[in-house]
Amino acid sequence: MSGVQDSLEIKFRLIDGSDIGPKSFPAAASVATLKESILSQWPKEKENAPKTVKDVKIISAGKILENNRTVGECRSPLCDVPGGVTTMHVVVSQPPQEKEKKVTDDPKQNKCVCVIL
Repeated sequence: MSGVQDSLEIKFRLIDGSDIGPKSFPAAASVATLKESILSQWPKEKENAPKTVKDVKIISAGKILENNRTVGECRSPLCDVPGGVTTMHVVVSQPPQEKEKKVTDDPKQNKCVCVIL
């Protein structure tokens, strides 16, 4: 492999359409390394920022990339243009938030049945 093919220019597209990068990564870098880079470069003004690497999912060529894979293994031959920038999509998974119990004034909900004989 030539030196140009040993690294990839990658930009990360966030859910709101903004981008992080592009940045050059070696083909031997792991997906976990990409996620750490995303965490360190996450825009401070954005809501729903990921807290850990486990909160981030990277999608490339329609596949969710696994942390233990390398960038070289995940590269798509159809999308790989020499000297081009590869766009990967970033999804942040949030833990389910507890729903607040709503107290309603609905008479059907607050029934009290008393019978006096």
